[in-house]
Amino acid sequence: MKKEAFEFCQKERIGTTVYAGAKAACQDVAKEIADLIRTRANENREVVLGLATGSTPVGLYRELIRMHTEEGLSFANVVTFNLDEYFGLGGDHPESYRKFMNEQLFSHIDIDPTKAHVPDGTISRDDVFESCQNYEQAIQEAGGIDIQILGIGRTGHIGFNEPGSGPESLTRLVTLDGLTRRDAARDFLGEGNVPRHAITMGVGTILSARKVYLLAWGEGKASIIAKTVEGEPTDNIPATFLQSHKACTFCVDQAAASQLTRISHPWLVGPVEWTTETTRKAILWLARKTGKSLLKLVEEDYNENGMADLLLEQGPAYGLNIRLFNLTQHTITGWPGGKPNADDTSRPERAEPTPKRSLILSPEPLDDVYCLGGTIHRLNTHGNEVAVAYQTSGDLAVPDPEARQAIEMLIDVATSRGHADEEKYGRRLEDDLNTKGNFGFDSENIRHLKGVIRRGEARSSSRTLGLEPIQLKFLNLPFYQKGRYRNFVIRDEDIDTMVNLLNEVEPHQIFATGHGHDPLSVPALCFEVLIRALEKCRETDWLKDCWVWLYRGPGTEWDAHDIDMAVPLSPGELDNKVQGIYQHQTQRSQQPGSSDQRSLNLWNLAREINSGTAEIYDSLGLAEYAAIECFKRHDLG
Repeated sequence: MKKEAFEFCQKERIGTTVYAGAKAACQDVAKEIADLIRTRANENREVVLGLATGSTPVGLYRELIRMHTEEGLSFANVVTFNLDEYFGLGGDHPESYRKFMNEQLFSHIDIDPTKAHVPDGTISRDDVFESCQNYEQAIQEAGGIDIQILGIGRTGHIGFNEPGSGPESLTRLVTLDGLTRRDAARDFLGEGNVPRHAITMGVGTILSARKVYLLAWGEGKASIIAKTVEGEPTDNIPATFLQSHKACTFCVDQAAASQLTRISHPWLVGPVEWTTETTRKAILWLARKTGKSLLKLVEEDYNENGMADLLLEQGPAYGLNIRLFNLTQHTITGWPGGKPNADDTSRPERAEPTPKRSLILSPEPLDDVYCLGGTIHRLNTHGNEVAVAYQTSGDLAVPDPEARQAIEMLIDVATSRGHADEEKYGRRLEDDLNTKGNFGFDSENIRHLKGVIRRGEARSSSRTLGLEPIQLKFLNLPFYQKGRYRNFVIRDEDIDTMVNLLNEVEPHQIFATGHGHDPLSVPALCFEVLIRALEKCRETDWLKDCWVWLYRGPGTEWDAHDIDMAVPLSPGELDNKVQGIYQHQTQRSQQPGSSDQRSLNLWNLAREINSGTAEIYDSLGLAEYAAIECFKRHDLG
């Protein structure tokens, strides 16, 4: 693996390699593993691997499976020890880590099943201590772990070593943090179903491995990666203890690396090329850091914060301030579809053609109103041809109690009206729900019902934005309908569905999300489908005049330097948006965003984010608004 430039990595306490994407990182790590396996096989020796679960290592496991099937890589000499397991779950439970490993790796390679170890989650509470000791002993008897694979949680946990875990901790029973359980809620069809305890290797067990690779993808991991790599070791962030390991490497994509100093504030660690983008990022950061508006920054502010060379190249300070003030001001527009018959030289969206055909892509119902409800309302009010396309049904996110309520209503209506066939269908749905229990897979009928529920919520929400049902499109992309979280696979039929939509609408502007998200998340997969579909449409006339605007995603917003279009909302428009969010009844318990926002309900979190962006613009010396929705223009290249 390549070494990063030391000068710009001087604040980093752990070697960190930044990749263009998760696929390239997984290929590198898989090659390291494969080389060791082959070397040891030639020596008639075994390799001991420490393995992780969750969405992060899935790409690595897929690459190892490819090496096995296409390159003949054998795992006959491999012994594995998994980091953790939920306490109380047997290996046949859909969310047990034993089942996860069988589905994602073990059943696809030639490993000896007796050499693939996962902590036993079914042992009695009285036997946990002895079982954990035996797990530690088994690792030692195997010769110790050669390569340990890790992910990282938003609390900074590795394995299930939650905040408070020390560097000497060994395999043991732990209580799961509330945020960790919330992050797992969708997998378990509700937070109430997530186990409260788990068995995990300790931090000390992990540190005893000869080599460690920690993988992280997506902007959701950026904050904790920066704290882990650059912060002081602390048991508040157990992953920081990896700083003491002599052979630990973090392999991250660009989104997960985005808050490292070398990327977020490169002028603090070395000389930089002062591009328009870097200059904008630096000056907006300077204004926030000093608490000054843009036009009040002075040369001392630049000199005292590592930006003296920017003054030398592009100064004086006031000239820089004016340019950045104008650039930021020009991102603001009340006309997200472009203002007809207006000079658009300094506007983010072009005036012509007018009206525009605006296509809003929402990975699941709710993403649209949550992130750009005000903008959708404004586009529609201004006479643009607005179409909202829900890329997936979102049925996997509907809790069973919501489905049961709908079934009972169906049965009640059918029986009261004497509709025997409808009652029979309702009873069948009720039987399906009872049979599967809390953790079984939904039947096709139950998934259909849950999809119907979310479509109804989407229609109710869209009405608050002034949209008619004819303006809504439900794509039900096959990858989602045929899959389950962490098991989604994009196929040609997904791309073809999106191509058909694009050629039907022929949009002048597309609003989409998923760029920079975890590559196995629904938004990221939906964005990949869009990009691959646009590639297929490359020769069409409509694409030559189509712009793509990215919104960040629920619970987050673009940093000020990333914003290319800022759409102000009046207090009434913000209230209207919140009312639209409220219509998504099945999602009211969902809590997107960081842990410090978890006490807010869904709609108030959206209100806080949009109001917070307006406050940032106000602090920079620009006009004061009630709320702002933000977009970044995507270069189709």
